[in-house]
Amino acid sequence: MDSIRRPRPEDASAIHELLTAADTAVIGHADWTLDDVKADLAAPGADLDRDGWLRHDAEGRLVAWAWAYAKGRSDLVEVDVIVRPGREDVAGPLWGTVLDRARELAKERGHDGVTVDAGIHRADEVKRALAERHGLRPATSFHRLRIDHAGPLDPPAPPAGLTLHSGESEEARREAHLVHQGAFSEHFGFVKVDYDTWYSRRSAHRATDWSQLTVARLDGRPAATVIGNDQFLSDEGCGYVALLAVLPECRGRGLGRFLLRHAFAADAARGRRGTILHVDSNNTTPALDLYLSAGMRTVMVIDVWRARL
Repeated sequence: MDSIRRPRPEDASAIHELLTAADTAVIGHADWTLDDVKADLAAPGADLDRDGWLRHDAEGRLVAWAWAYAKGRSDLVEVDVIVRPGREDVAGPLWGTVLDRARELAKERGHDGVTVDAGIHRADEVKRALAERHGLRPATSFHRLRIDHAGPLDPPAPPAGLTLHSGESEEARREAHLVHQGAFSEHFGFVKVDYDTWYSRRSAHRATDWSQLTVARLDGRPAATVIGNDQFLSDEGCGYVALLAVLPECRGRGLGRFLLRHAFAADAARGRRGTILHVDSNNTTPALDLYLSAGMRTVMVIDVWRARL
């Protein structure tokens, strides 16, 4: 008989093996590293005793991992249910469990209802069908883009009046936070956070390297930022643009394209094989077109399924 218990940090290796099996069945390779799993289990705000579930079979093998994660004090809760290939029978009940917990999390935060998001590989027909059965519908799509670097790249020349500042200083980090909050306020799934929360979440992630954050000041005022990290270094040998943001009043001046090329050159100088980023296909700015025109290509599509419960 199967058993269910709460996850613990020491379960990271077993969870990673489960994820590898599930991903390989759908996309042909693992999309998580062991460090990714450890980071998720230790993420600020993650309550393993209330918001996570592990299901083991009678032999003690992990057959499913499920979780719900509230985004700040908002009504938005991210959920996921990952099952071992061949054990799809356990997925339905776990979907019910995470959705019930999502409702509780929203109620605890003073909301009458909950908005639930689940990221699902477009190729995962079984998981898409389960999400639809539980009332979720496709809301947007995130494209994983990549560009390869054959060698060093010349850094782009900054536009007139633009200066660059490293995230190794707290002043630059605070400016990056302000740009992020201002630039993404109308984007899908965005939840405003204060600087301390923003800083602690990024600092807690094993891939963070503050030297890969760059703030662009235009005529002395913060206008845009790009934040890179090492999330795809160990498995893909690539740099990762975790965030590229330009304040609305500073758009149309080529700052996004400049910072993108700046990130490419920085990753090439570090010896990275390429640069990866994710972009919402329904972004309020034409970001996908920008990235494709800069030579990036789509290597994966992850759809976000959403329900209002």
